[in-house]
Amino acid sequence: MNNKISSPPSKDEKLISDFGIQRRNMLKFFGASAAVITLGTACNKNDDPIVVPDGAINLGSGDTGILNYAYALEQLEAAFYVQVVNAANFTTLFSATEQLYLSDIRDHEVAHRQFFKTALGANAIPGLTPNFTTIDFTTRIGILNQAKAFEDTGVSAYNGAGKLLVDINYLLTAGKIVSVEARHAALIRDLISNGTFADDLDANAKDIEKTPAQVAVIANTYLAANSQISGANLPTS
Repeated sequence: MNNKISSPPSKDEKLISDFGIQRRNMLKFFGASAAVITLGTACNKNDDPIVVPDGAINLGSGDTGILNYAYALEQLEAAFYVQVVNAANFTTLFSATEQLYLSDIRDHEVAHRQFFKTALGANAIPGLTPNFTTIDFTTRIGILNQAKAFEDTGVSAYNGAGKLLVDINYLLTAGKIVSVEARHAALIRDLISNGTFADDLDANAKDIEKTPAQVAVIANTYLAANSQISGANLPTS
């Protein structure tokens, strides 16, 4: 953690620079230029059309679709934490230490969002418009409960989608990101109730996983009507 409370970001690029992630490093992290070429062509094959059913934004298919799926979720998480940290009641609802933690999480999520946007390039879905009208931003516990829900959904989404990736470089990157999301989930749990950082595990002490179809339903409850997503063309096995 940083030793001072982060200021609200003025530009995503500044945050990414703060984390030491430049565009060339992102692309290397995704498996170097050859992997990016594969990503770029995945949506251009004649036998792999992108269809948008029922007005929803189609995430695509294959590995590109899975990366867009992750990008959509990171957009939601980033938008949530940006709203929390920028709210007028942020400094009154949370202690100085909690403000530091939540500001750091915001920075991580914004970095993840920009990471996928940059790596996907022209294949990225558009920026999504959140709809957070059902979220209680007026109380500490309301915000933390929603943060827990978002983090748990993110972890279960990465766990469920990892096995659907074909390129091992993407799987490696997903593993590095989901481990950060799991740290967030543990911290948020302890802010709600100290010592609960490892609850909600399955019988084998493993985190839960959800399919893209299950997660898309959850995500759409927090997206505006013109930003609903569809994973109809995503792989299922």
